[in-house]
Amino acid sequence: MRTLWRFGYSARLLKTNHFRTAASNTSFPAVWMLLAQYSGTIPVRFVVVKKNSFFTMPETVPETDKANLELYSPHPGVRGMTLLNRAAFKRTVVVPVLKVKKEIVNTLLKSLKHTVLQRPGLKRVVEDTEDEDSRLVILDPHKIPEFSLGEAEQEVLKQLNVCPEVSKYNLELTYENFKSEEILRAVLPEGQEVTSGFSRVGHIAHLNLRDHQLPYRYLIGQVLIDKNPGITCVVNKTNIIDSTYRNFQMEVLAGESNLVTKVKENNIAYELDFSKVYWNPRLSTEHGRIVELLKPGDVLFDVFAGIGPFAIPAAKKKCRVFANDLNPESYSWLLHNCKLNKVDNKIKAFNMDGRDFLLGPVREELSRELPLLKEQKPSFHIVMNLPALAIEFLDVFRHLLVGEPCSTAGLPTVHCYGFSKHDDPAKDIQERAEASLGTSLAGRCSTYLVRNVAPNKEMLCISFQIPADVLYKRPCPDEGKEQASCAALGFQAAPFAVSCWCHLVSPVGHFSCVTAILYLVVSAEVGGRTECLHVCSSCRASCALSNSGPLL
Repeated sequence: MRTLWRFGYSARLLKTNHFRTAASNTSFPAVWMLLAQYSGTIPVRFVVVKKNSFFTMPETVPETDKANLELYSPHPGVRGMTLLNRAAFKRTVVVPVLKVKKEIVNTLLKSLKHTVLQRPGLKRVVEDTEDEDSRLVILDPHKIPEFSLGEAEQEVLKQLNVCPEVSKYNLELTYENFKSEEILRAVLPEGQEVTSGFSRVGHIAHLNLRDHQLPYRYLIGQVLIDKNPGITCVVNKTNIIDSTYRNFQMEVLAGESNLVTKVKENNIAYELDFSKVYWNPRLSTEHGRIVELLKPGDVLFDVFAGIGPFAIPAAKKKCRVFANDLNPESYSWLLHNCKLNKVDNKIKAFNMDGRDFLLGPVREELSRELPLLKEQKPSFHIVMNLPALAIEFLDVFRHLLVGEPCSTAGLPTVHCYGFSKHDDPAKDIQERAEASLGTSLAGRCSTYLVRNVAPNKEMLCISFQIPADVLYKRPCPDEGKEQASCAALGFQAAPFAVSCWCHLVSPVGHFSCVTAILYLVVSAEVGGRTECLHVCSSCRASCALSNSGPLL
C-alpha cells in the first residue's frame, strides 16, 4: 500500500487515472463513491492508494457543489492573503440542530451518524442555553435540505421518542474548523488552481508548487503543518533533480529546518538527509515488486543504490548484495542504514561511478561465479534505477566477460529504468535499450509502467536477460598460434585487454566500435623506437596502432 497525500475536497470530486501495470485492478475509487452515497462528502486528509491508482483533483468545481463551498468558505476578506492570519478566517453560518435529552445523545449520534455535521475540530453537540437537561445536536445542512428531515431520519427519531422539529442555530466557524483545501481556495485568486499534491518523507512535506502558487508558498506551508499532524517541516523544490547526485535544491517554507528524517517503507526503517540524497516515497511499490522477484541466495547488483531501498530488503531476504552509489552522502547513509537494519555483513557497498562499478566489482563477481554454476544455482539481478541516464550505461554489457558463455538460465537479468515522453513509451524504451546493447530484445524483454511522472512523461522499467552473444567475448581460437609466430620472429607478444570504449579501425576495416576485446600486441625495436602492432586473427593482416607506450 502506498500513501499519496492530496489536498482533497470530497469523493465526488475525485477522478482516477488507471495505468496499465501488473498491479491489481481493484476499483478502489468505487469504494469511496459508495461511501459518498451515505455521507455526501468524505473528509479526506489523505487517500490510501493501492498499487498504481492515482487520485487527482479537477480544476473547476461542479455547480452542485458551489453552494457547499459558499457555506463552508472562510471570510471573503482573506482573499489574496500571503502571510497567515488565523483570526481573519472566522465566520458565522446558520445550521440545523435537533433538541435532544442529554440521556439519549450518544444513541442518537450513532443512529444519525451520516446526518450529523462533521467538521475538523468542531463539537457536534452543544449546550442548550434555554434547557440545561437538553443538548443541541448539530446537523449537516447539506443532508437536511430546507431544514426538513427525510423519512428515514424521522423514523429514527420516532423510535427514540425525539421531536423531529429542526431549529436554526448560528454556528461560528474558525480557522481550526476549515479544511486545508477550503483555506487555500479562499486565499488564492479565483479561477486559479489551488490543488497540489505533496509527498511526505518522515516529518517533511515535499511540495512542487506551480508558478502562480509561489507568492502564497509560506502560507501554504504553514497551513499544511497546521492541518497535518506529524508534519513539522514543509519544503518546495526549486530546481530539477541533478542527474549526477540525484538531489535538488529546496526552500524551507514553514516549520523547522531539520531535514534529517526517518521513514518506513515496506516494514523497513531508513534514515536520511532529504536535502542531500534522493528519496521518493512514490517508488515504494516498485521497490517491493523487484525484491519480490528475488529468492534467498540470489545475487543483486544495485548500480545506483541510493540509501538502500532495493539493497537492504534484498539482504533481509538473504540475498548477496553489491550496492553502489556515486553520491558520497548516499553512500554514507547506505552504510548507516545497513547497520540500522543489521545487514551490514550481507551488503558490500561501493562509492563509485556506475560504469566503473559494472566494469569492476560486477565483472569480477560474474567472472568468478558464472563458470561455477550448478543445478542449484542462484540468479543474478542487476538493478539500474537512474531513469534519466541508466539506458546509456547498457553499452557496458557488450563483451563484459571473456570466455565460453554459461547456460542461458544463468545469464544475469537487468532491470533498467528510464523516462519516456513517446506516444508508445514501452516501444521507445525497448528501442533505446536495443541501441545501447547492439542487439534486438524482441521477445526477450518485458516493460513495466512504474508511474506517471508528469503530463506525457512516464517512468518505466525494462527487464531482460543479457543475451550471451552480447555479454561474452569468445577467446580467439588462433591466439596461441599467433603468440608462437611472434616469438619465432623475435617479438615480445602479450595479450592486452581493452577496458574502455574505443573505435579501432584497421586498414582492412576489421574492427569498429569495440569494447573489452582481447587482442594481441607485438612490439619490436624499429629504428630506435617501439612499434606496437595489432595482428588480426581473421586474415593475419597487421596495422600499426601506436608508436609509443601503452595503447590506452
